[in-house]
Order: sequence, then C-alpha cells, then structure tokens
Amino acid sequence: MSMAREDIVKNLKSIVGDNKIYTDLPTLQESSRDRFLKYTGAHGIYVAPLASAVVKAESVEDVVKVLKFANEHSLNVVPRSGGTATEGGLECGVVDSIVLDCASMNKIIKIDPYNMQATVQAGVVLETLEEDLRKMGLTTGHSPQSKPQAQLGGLVATRSIGQFSTLYGGIEDMLVGVEAVFPDGRIARIKNVPRRAAGPDLRHIMMGNEGTLCVITEVTVKLFKYMPENNKYYGYLVDDFATSVEILREVIVSGYRPSVSRSYSEEDARQHFAHFHKGKSIVIFVAEGPKGITEAMGDAIEEIVAKYPKTEQVDSKLIETWFSDLCWGEDKIAKEKADMVATKMCGFTVEVSAEWSKIPQLYTNAISRVKKDFPRIKDVTMLGAHSSHSYQNGTNLYFVFDYKVECTPEEELATYHYPIHSLIIEETVKIGGSMAHHHGVGKYRTEWIEEEHGSSYFMLEVLKKAFDPKGIMNVNTLYKPKK
Repeated sequence: MSMAREDIVKNLKSIVGDNKIYTDLPTLQESSRDRFLKYTGAHGIYVAPLASAVVKAESVEDVVKVLKFANEHSLNVVPRSGGTATEGGLECGVVDSIVLDCASMNKIIKIDPYNMQATVQAGVVLETLEEDLRKMGLTTGHSPQSKPQAQLGGLVATRSIGQFSTLYGGIEDMLVGVEAVFPDGRIARIKNVPRRAAGPDLRHIMMGNEGTLCVITEVTVKLFKYMPENNKYYGYLVDDFATSVEILREVIVSGYRPSVSRSYSEEDARQHFAHFHKGKSIVIFVAEGPKGITEAMGDAIEEIVAKYPKTEQVDSKLIETWFSDLCWGEDKIAKEKADMVATKMCGFTVEVSAEWSKIPQLYTNAISRVKKDFPRIKDVTMLGAHSSHSYQNGTNLYFVFDYKVECTPEEELATYHYPIHSLIIEETVKIGGSMAHHHGVGKYRTEWIEEEHGSSYFMLEVLKKAFDPKGIMNVNTLYKPKK
C-alpha cells in the first residue's frame, strides 16, 4: 500500500512525538545517502531518492513503534547511525522512505573490566567508548578509519573491521551479545556468553545484515588490555608488491599476530609515504601487547624479513608518525570536500579478499583490466592497492584509485566511480575471491551478490522472506533488486 508523505510524517509524529521527527531539507538530504555519493555531495548536489522523514529514535520502544507502523503500511525503512558507510547502503532506495536514525541511543550501559566486556546502545560512537576505556587501561581493539564518527550499531550491521584486525580480528570476533528489533516489532536479544554450541550462531543473522533484516539497538563487545607503551613499529622498502605480500604471508602463517600487517604497491605507497618510499613497495608491521610478546614478535619479524635480500628497513618513527594520523574525523572529511570542489580530483577504494595463492594474479588482473577497459583511463592519476587485513589462509586487497573529474558532478558516478569499481569486483569474483571484505554490499554490489554466494544464496533469500516478508527493510541493499 502507499501513503502520502504528509500522512507518513503525521503518523510518525503521533507515534513517537514531534521532537523526534525531522523533515527539513538539509537533514533529509544528508540522511538519504552515504559516502558512495561523496563527490556530488561535496558540490551540494543530492541525487539519491529523498526520505519522507528522519526519525531520531531515543529508545528501543521508539524503534519498535516505527517498525510496526512501517510494516503495517509497507513503507521502506533505512536504519542509520554514524553515516560512515561507503557502498550506498544508507541511500534511500525509494522516495518517501523512513530513515530510522539511532544516533541518539548513545548510552554506555556498562563497562565490565572483570569479564572484559562493554555493553552500549547502538548510537555510541566508537571513539567515545575507546576514550573511556583507555582511561581504564582497556580497549576494544577495534579501530577503523571511521572511528571518530562510526557508531557501534552500524559497525556490527556492516561486519566492520579495524586497523588492528590481525591481532584482534573483525567485529565478528569481538561481538559477544546483541539486541535487535525485527520488522514486526519483536525484540531479539543474544545473551552474553564466551561461547556456546546450542545450534547455529544467531549473532550472524544480525551481524552484517546491513539494515535489511532488523535494526540493531544494543551491542556487547569484548575488551582487551591497552598497553601502547610496548608497541613496536616496523617498515621495510621492498622491490615489488608481490614480494611484500609474500613477506606478510610468511609472518602470518608462521603463527605471528602483529596488530598491523600491511603491504603497499609501489603506486599506493607513493601517496602515503612520499617522503621515503623511493618508488618501492612498502611492508609495515606493528607488534602490540605485553612486553615479552611484542619483543618476541619483533625479533621474529626482523628474522623473517632478513630472508629477503632486497629489503631496506626505515626509521620506525616514520611508521609510528604515519600510523597515528590514519583516522578520519569531521576535519578531514571537510577538507576532502573542499579539495574535491577546488581541484576536481576524487578518490575511492574497493576492498576485496582472496586466498594467498590468488592475490598476485588478482592484483595483476584487476589493474590490467582497468587500464585496458576503462575508457577514461587518461583521467586516472593513481591506481594501486594495499593489503591491510591478513589471515592464515589469505588476505585482502584494498584497491585505490584517484581521477580528475572531466564531466559534471551529476555524471561523475556513471563516468568514473562505478565503472572502475565494477571492473575490480568482476575480476575478484572471476578468480574466486570475495567482492566485499569489510565495506559491505550496500546498493552498489548487489549486482554480484548471487555470484558471490553461489549455491548458498538461497539461504540469504530464506532469511529475508522469514524476517522481512513485506520487504520493508532497506530496499535494494544486500539483496538483488526485484525486477
């Protein structure tokens, strides 16, 4: 059924109160998109369908009321918190959607240093939680570049990962318990236990659902000791990217877990380490934890790297200084917007993953494919990649590309961003890798979702039919659009 925008707003106000409903144009515009459309946004142009209203939920009860209303009237709901998504998952897939913003649910409910866990509402900003924890000598171990803005509910909903993942893991390794509300208004809570074997792990239905099955309202995550005084930083210049990835592999499969293990292609190194990269690939490690562990790990890293003759160690202070400035807050985002408008330069990333044996070929294939098949390659000023999250059986590749926009802002997405993005994903799926390592599927990778999952895709479809039979949750996200 359909409902006029004015009636949607009127009903929402009667359900949760006037003070929680926002219909002014700037709020609707900013809340109807995410950073996939950052270039048009920097120019004050908003091309995504506009929401009817933004509901600033302040409690689980607010979330229940809004979802029940939307479900009854078949109205699309887009759950939102920190707004740092990058794949269009926060765009309103249809006009007059309801944006359900949980940012005001920002209470740190309990920090439990004995059981080493913290329970927070979905709208708690990760950096806020980290600041409180570090005063107590603790940390979540989670540190995505979006940490100054990202909120815990969104991090869980998108299966986020942080810069220290080789040691602490992704959000799936940190999540203890979770509470969520489903479209019919039912509240589901996964209790806090260290592990259980009581059937399938139901946390994974909520985690990574990207707002298509439920709205996450509360999260409990693990805590770890915070001992930055023991950190050790290592950086090495390597002749080629394949060798630097091989160094990463040997460190990881030998059983060592530095919190940071990264390898940069020559092109990507140039933009990050211009003052010392010497035209080479760069491999970086950070050893973190108790002093004895960091010292032993540091010795092992140096021993492994020494096996590769054409490497040159750089001053550890250079790595420490660079790494301390990786997170993106409002100041960097504002500068990026101003720079895009002034220079017409724009940059994006596509993060994928594969087994170790496939990584060199994936890198070569994707870079070659873009250079060969992207018609505006002359406008691309940088094309490279780095590996930043490694595992026993493989690693990720974080492809990066910059280009000069030689078209109108409205044409930028179709002319540059999406075609390059698509070519890289196509090569990843073709070689048997995963098209989405940690940014999620959003609305711009659904084209490949069935190919990604193969014979198991029906399981995703069954979840959608079971938990959101009316299809009101974040239409066109994660799931293939209905034709």
